[in-house]
Amino acid sequence: MTTMVCRCEDLTEDDIVEAIEDGYDEMEKLKRHLRLGMGPCQGKSCTLLAERILCRETGKDIQEVAEPTARPPSQPVPFSLLASPKRGEQDE
Repeated sequence: MTTMVCRCEDLTEDDIVEAIEDGYDEMEKLKRHLRLGMGPCQGKSCTLLAERILCRETGKDIQEVAEPTARPPSQPVPFSLLASPKRGEQDE
């Protein structure tokens, strides 16, 4: 049985270890390769776990591991725009 690390993107500890062995040895690289932290939780539940796995597998200290870059929307948008059934129509 393997440990689930990122539930949003369905990533296990084995997936992360395999990616590190393939050369994805930084958090930003793991994020881009595996979509780690890109699900609905935006990494709130998996980033620290992945950082610990990265430290264990590479021998790096936690201070050496940079957190991946957060990229929120460049401009806030109303939720109703994203949730409306048809683009451009407004509820009456």
